[in-house]
Parts: sequence; structure tokens; C-alpha cells
Amino acid sequence: MPAGRKRTTRVLARKSLELGIAAPIVMAHRLTRIAMAGQAPSTRDRREFDRMVKEKQVAFRDSWNAMAMQAFRAQHAFSVSLLSSFWMPPRGGAKSVATRLHRDALGILDKGLAPVHRKAVANARRLSRTKLR
Repeated sequence: MPAGRKRTTRVLARKSLELGIAAPIVMAHRLTRIAMAGQAPSTRDRREFDRMVKEKQVAFRDSWNAMAMQAFRAQHAFSVSLLSSFWMPPRGGAKSVATRLHRDALGILDKGLAPVHRKAVANARRLSRTKLR
């Protein structure tokens, strides 16, 4: 496996692990806050509840946009290589095509995971410093 692909795979694994740790921390903190707020949440609680909805929308929008742009770049590069193969055969043959598709899929996944990971890890850090009451 080439070094670049190993690095991308390790980065994705690390981000997935961090997201898997951060998400339950954030959920536990926010669910506890919702339960403690009861029928009449404070201004601070309402601000946090609004924030949690808006930040998810922004993170997932950014994620989808990043994946779409990365997929567009990958499709463009693949199209160019396909068209150029009519004039000269590819150097690596079918293996290079499979390698390229695998690398592009990892790139799309990495771009899509980045905004969600960034927001979840930042929230876990921020919420672990705040007191519930």
C-alpha cells in the first residue's frame, strides 16, 4: 500500500475514533442539560439548544458541500485520464484505475468527515469545561 494511502487511512481512522468519543460526550452533556432545564429552560439553556440545532445544520451542509466538490474534482481527473487513455495507454493498467478510485473514495470520505469531526471535537472540549448549573 502506498504511503499516501496509508496516511489517509490512518487519518480517517483517527478522526472516526475521535468522533466516536466526542459525540457521546456532547450528547450526554446536552441531554443532561435538557433534562435539568425541565419545562422552563433558562436563557443560557435556550441559547445552547438553538446552537446545537444550527451547528448540526452548518456542519452537515459543509460536509455535503466538501464531499460534492471532492467528488467533482475526482470525476474531472478521472474523465481527463480516461480521455487521455485514447491517445496513450495508462501506465499502471487496471490496477492504477482501481488505486485511483480507492484514493478518490478515501479523499471524499475525508473531506466529508472533516466538518462534522471538527465541530463535535470542539463541542466536546467546550462542553467539558462548562458546568451544567
